Amino acid sequence: MIHKRVINAMLAMQRFSWEQGFAAQALLESGETELFVAMAHDAVVRQRCDGRLGMLNETAITDPGANGEAVWRAYEVTENELYKSAADKMLEYLMVYAPHTEDGVIYHNEISFHEGFTPNQIWSDSCYMGPPFLAVMGELNEATKQIFGIMNYLRDDESGCMFHIFDAGTQKFVRRKLWATGNGWTLLGIAKVLHEAKSCGDITAYETLMQTGQEILDCMLKYQRDDGLFHDILDEPDTFTDGTSAMMAAAFIYRGLKEGWLAGRNYKQYADKARKTVTKNIDEFGILHGVCGAPLFDRQGTSAEAQAAWLIMEAWAKK
Repeated sequence: MIHKRVINAMLAMQRFSWEQGFAAQALLESGETELFVAMAHDAVVRQRCDGRLGMLNETAITDPGANGEAVWRAYEVTENELYKSAADKMLEYLMVYAPHTEDGVIYHNEISFHEGFTPNQIWSDSCYMGPPFLAVMGELNEATKQIFGIMNYLRDDESGCMFHIFDAGTQKFVRRKLWATGNGWTLLGIAKVLHEAKSCGDITAYETLMQTGQEILDCMLKYQRDDGLFHDILDEPDTFTDGTSAMMAAAFIYRGLKEGWLAGRNYKQYADKARKTVTKNIDEFGILHGVCGAPLFDRQGTSAEAQAAWLIMEAWAKK
């Protein structure tokens, strides 16, 4: 069964904090309770004393937050206080201790990855890593503040999509590129916070996020290829084709159609063609090819996050 092979391949792949969290979330949304609890447990095993979950030898600030919901849901399933305490510590880190800009946007990393820039970098990836967990833990206002704060730095007025990295220390772009996967992370983050806004009855946040998510999706779909994929840099057709961003956009569409916050044009057709193409790229071992590849994500390859994106897309397509 293809679903099981994709899970097995994902679990066989080495993972950093965000990959662990995204993989656990994929298992959670796929109804794989035993597996997501086991992954949440290991994120707790690798929790730093400051609260960051699933940390290996890395400098991530927001990435470990991707583990947060799975750890909290593990507490709900098991009633084990170990998981509750770990989730609370992760929340405290994001709310209190994580370094941030003067206007309150949490930085993405403790160090700079580019010579001449500072550790004060804001990445589009962070729209997924922190805000969903904040919303799940009842901090909806902070979750929406983070999403729109990140957009304030990264959203391109001309294309309507998200640039990748801005350095708030130097006030310069580190990567002024419309990275497809970064836009995918943004959509998935918005989708999860949207769900929490609706659940708690915050109509203002719900309607604002709904409009913004649909705007970014519409802008992103202008760059979708006939096969449903995107180029790694949306507006640069000489860059490699990527399936991860296509699956993220498809998951956003399927979830929006299921939960009733995506309406208007026939969005399902865009998701369906992406789903069809990427599924053809799964080999006999369950490894998905033709995606933005680990470990540097600067070329086509394979990745745990692509495996997880397929599982999330499939979960919502079936729903």
